[in-house]
Formats: sequence, C-alpha cells, structure tokens
Amino acid sequence: MEQEKEKSTGRLLEEKLLWKFPHIGKKAPGQVEEAADFCEGYKAFLDAGKTERECVAEAVRMLEAAGYRPLDLSASYQPGDKVYQVNRNKSVLATTFGKEPLDKGLRINGAHIDSPRLDLKPAPLYEKNDIAYFKTHYYGGIRKYQWGTVPLALHGVAIRKDGELVKLCIGEEAGDPVFCVTDLLPHLAAKQNERKLAEGLKGEELNIVIGSLPFTDEEIKEPVKLLAMKILHERYGITEADFYRAEIEMVPAQKAVDVGLDRSLIGAYGQDDRVCAYTALMAEIETRNPRYTTVTVLTDKEEIGSEGNTGMNSAYLCHYMEDLAELTGVRVRDVFRNSLCLSSDVNAAYDPTFADVFEANNSSYINKGCVLTKYTGARGKSGANDASAETMARVIAAMDDDGVYWQAGELGAVDQGGGGTIAKYVAQLDIDVVDLGVPILSMHAPFELASKLDVYNTYKAFRAFYKV
Repeated sequence: MEQEKEKSTGRLLEEKLLWKFPHIGKKAPGQVEEAADFCEGYKAFLDAGKTERECVAEAVRMLEAAGYRPLDLSASYQPGDKVYQVNRNKSVLATTFGKEPLDKGLRINGAHIDSPRLDLKPAPLYEKNDIAYFKTHYYGGIRKYQWGTVPLALHGVAIRKDGELVKLCIGEEAGDPVFCVTDLLPHLAAKQNERKLAEGLKGEELNIVIGSLPFTDEEIKEPVKLLAMKILHERYGITEADFYRAEIEMVPAQKAVDVGLDRSLIGAYGQDDRVCAYTALMAEIETRNPRYTTVTVLTDKEEIGSEGNTGMNSAYLCHYMEDLAELTGVRVRDVFRNSLCLSSDVNAAYDPTFADVFEANNSSYINKGCVLTKYTGARGKSGANDASAETMARVIAAMDDDGVYWQAGELGAVDQGGGGTIAKYVAQLDIDVVDLGVPILSMHAPFELASKLDVYNTYKAFRAFYKV
C-alpha cells in the first residue's frame, strides 16, 4: 500500500494556526444515533409543552420524578440535594447544591419557554356573515403572513366566576377539531399582492375561524357565535365573560416530527427556545454532586422583552439567589459577583437560500454543534450583553475538555437586523454571562428546524458547564 504523502510545511502550519468548525456527521458519525435517541425525549417535551404554563408543568413532573423537592427556606441542604421553585406557574428554577460555599459562585443556566404565537384578545368572540371568529393579538416577533391557513390548536386557562381555574386544550388529540386563519385565493389577491410582505396579512386580519353553524332559534341575532360559546360552555363550563379572566393562546397543531430522508432534523413549533429549555433541564437533572451549586431557570416573556414578573427583567431570579444565600449565611453580592451564567438561547442558522442576510464567516451552521454567541443586540451592538474574553475562555475550555462540538456565530450580517436574549438582564446583577444555544432554520415560524446533532451537543455543553 502506497505510503501517505508527507504534509508540506504550509499544510502543517495551516493545521496548527488556522481553524474551521467541523461537520459533526463527518468528524463523529457515531454521534448520529446517540443524538437521535436523545431527541426522542425532546420531541415528547415539545408536544407536552406548547405554552409556558404547560412547559412548567412538564418540567415539574420531570424534576419531581428525578427527586427534586420544593425549596424549603426553613431547611438545611447538603451537597447533592435537589430543589425547585415555581414562579406563578410560568417560570421555574431548579438547583443541585454543590460542594463549594455559595459565595464562591453559582453555575446558572437560563432558557426561555415562551414562543411567538397568537393570543386571544380580552373580548375575542364575534360573528360576521354567519361565521364565528376569535380576534387575536400576536405575541412576539412573528411574520404574520406565515400564520394564515395553518392548523391551530387552542391552549390556555380561564378562571370562572366561581374561582375555579379551568385548563383548555382543543386541537391536539386525535379526532379534535382544529382552527385556522383564512387567506385570499390567488384569483382575487391582486391588491393584496401589492402589499409589502410584512403586511401580507395584517394584525387585525389574523382572525381565527371557530364555527359556521347556528344555534337554531330565530330570535337570536348572533346564532353562530352562540353555538360556539355553548360548545365551550358544555366542555369547560365557561361563559363569554370568563374570557376577561383567561389566558388563551393559539399555537400550531403540528406535532414534532423528523425532517429529511435521513431524519437528521426536527421540525416543530416553539423550538425557540424550548430546545435550550429541554437540554438545560436534562443537564440539570443528570448533575450529581457538582463542585458549584447550579441554578437552572426556565423563564417566561423573553419574546416580548423579558417583561413582567415572570420574565427575567424582574426580580424573581435575584430573590431566589438571595434566598439561597440566606440559607447558608453568605452575602448575595458575593454570590452574584462570582457566578457564571449561560443565557441559553438559539441563533439563526445560515440558510443558503437567503445567503445575503448572513456573513458566512461569522454565522452558525446546522450540524456543527451548539453556537456560542458573544453578543446579540442590533447593528452597533445596541441592547447587547458583550461577553468578555475571560468569560468566553472559561466556557470554551469547559466544552473542549468534555469533547463538545461547538461553533461561534452572530445573528446575521451587520445592519441586517439583530435580536436580544435574557443575557443583559443577568449581567445587570453583576454576573458574567454569555449566550449559548442551538442554530435554528426558519426561526419564529410556526414550523422551525433544528439539527439533532446540534441539540445533542447543546445538552453535552450544558452538562460540561455544570462541571466547571
């Protein structure tokens, strides 16, 4: 057999000094099956949690099955003990106590569990020309035209006048009806075609069809609306007045599925950012006797700026860390100062079809691993957390030491747009933080794509992080 040719001086120098992130399928083909197995649990999590409340309920179920118990401020805890705390049923924090005192710092991992969707307005139900509709107000950064003619499911809660909270879910079980927003046929869309793409469907046109049969009574002015309300009342005991005491969300009825002949991708609604929530939760659950105490946060409201008392731009994480500090008699400011945090959120994967909005050398790609994002923000890094070299070095070292496949990327080309995460709100607490997550194709669409290999390596990165 002919001997391999000796490498030239230039080739040797190239290998030593230059760098390209490898394709995991080529570099580590053995991970393909491991990633596929891991992602079966992830797909089940996506189907179980299509709203932030459902994600919290599923997370609590998983945590309690793994031995976590609600945080008790009168108790004392030992290394390896596991606790959790729920904030208003929309965010949850989980902790594994470590060997080091808390004033040596925590290892914090925060992901968000809210996703773009259509919320029902406070007075949503109306009838027009013998069709009953729900009026909606979109939540988060959607491309409105994408939500027309998509099968939708109804999820949410309503509190009846008697004080009972009722959970609503229609469109997910076999045999359930689904709902949708209508759109024009191309034959009649000449004027609509002249609109800008952003106005292909306008906000007040995102009206959801919920029925077309009347209640049979000639004296009723809105019989189709009445029949729709009668069906809801029979199923859930609610009346129209109860919509004012409700949170009802319309989300795609599609289940999480494999995409591609090779089944290498997952297609589903809400992968931004439940992909990071699930991988963080699994890494937290599997952490045993860490050196530093962990805090895993699944938070709400990131898609609208982390506002409200269940979003990260509030005091609930600060209060949780204060409680942990008081339990062990240390100053919380020392806990903040010495902690390290991952803001676990997705990035935009390079899409060859729309290459002009990316800068190829600084983009993330599917199948090259989790993506480390030094800064987000818009244009001149406005609204960004810009991670320091020291923070980057610590996180990269943790991943390299554990054989994690990772890459780095920005959110598109400069001046093309931008985005934000929870990182800047964590940084305001005097905590070192950097973004790390999964590259996503068709982000914020009703059906997003993620690579199984990238999902798996994000989980591996979070496990490595909890070790440092």
